[in-house]
Amino acid sequence: MNYKYYNTNHNGQDDYGLKCINDQGYGLICKNYKLEFPPQHQDTQPGMEYLMTPRPIFNNPYYRGSGKLMNKVAIITGGDSGLGRAVAVGFVKEGAAVVIVYYNEHEDAKETKEFIEKLGGTCMLLAGDIKDQCFCDKIVEETMNKFGRIDVLVNGSAVQYQQKSLLDITDEQFDLTIKTNVYGMFYLTKRALKCMNPGSSIINVTSITTFKGEPELIDYVTSKGAIVGFTRSLATNLADKNIRVNAVSPGVFWTPLQPACWEAEKIPTLGSDAPMGRAGHPFEIAPLFIYLASDDSSYVTGQVMHINGGEYKG
Repeated sequence: MNYKYYNTNHNGQDDYGLKCINDQGYGLICKNYKLEFPPQHQDTQPGMEYLMTPRPIFNNPYYRGSGKLMNKVAIITGGDSGLGRAVAVGFVKEGAAVVIVYYNEHEDAKETKEFIEKLGGTCMLLAGDIKDQCFCDKIVEETMNKFGRIDVLVNGSAVQYQQKSLLDITDEQFDLTIKTNVYGMFYLTKRALKCMNPGSSIINVTSITTFKGEPELIDYVTSKGAIVGFTRSLATNLADKNIRVNAVSPGVFWTPLQPACWEAEKIPTLGSDAPMGRAGHPFEIAPLFIYLASDDSSYVTGQVMHINGGEYKG
């Protein structure tokens, strides 16, 4: 079945739902589509969670930790908001102290830290540019100075820009995307690795777009494909040291990256083509990161874990 977006329904009112085109070419409104996100766009990357409507759900109040990460220290890049915020909260519930690395989303980072401290957890914030090698040095140095160890590294920082054509991607944009999404991961992993002991875990964030091919995110998909290769090679390289390296490949989740990337009219239908008919919320992915960070996954390395509402079967 082919899909097409319409701006208005037959009454001239916006409903933003998916419309399917039948064999005769007539447009039909999908009655079972539920509007979750109104049109919205942010002009800055990587986006601000406090500006989103509705706010992403990052905490599952019914989740009860069992000490799976007790006394461990985790660095989470992009941990101020989105998936990273949910992961940080989940790690703290399991007993870890977290170092949240972010770019300039100060309001989001403050909210995350306050929430974690209300849970009784420990959180350190570090703001800076992950593309800067000196900042990566600072992340490791300050983490070691405060906690004396690094047990888990989550490489989640990323930017993505929607462009209709390869010809629209400037050299500057391509450079920014690759350096943020790939170089930053390389710089920080290389430095953190020197402080990681057997049993430690590295978790990289790739994307469903790597496996499906998103036509309007060519440079982003390229960067996320590189992360898959990096994950598999590094996992093999570190296997004899008992340091595990895995990747998580999210589908469409409601995070600041979405309104910061897509045109406003695309937001209401995000995730609607997945079999579950919706986008995910960050709290739904956090347990997978907990699994990969903990000893529960002691025999898991070099893997890419897919979580996407059934949209892609990996």
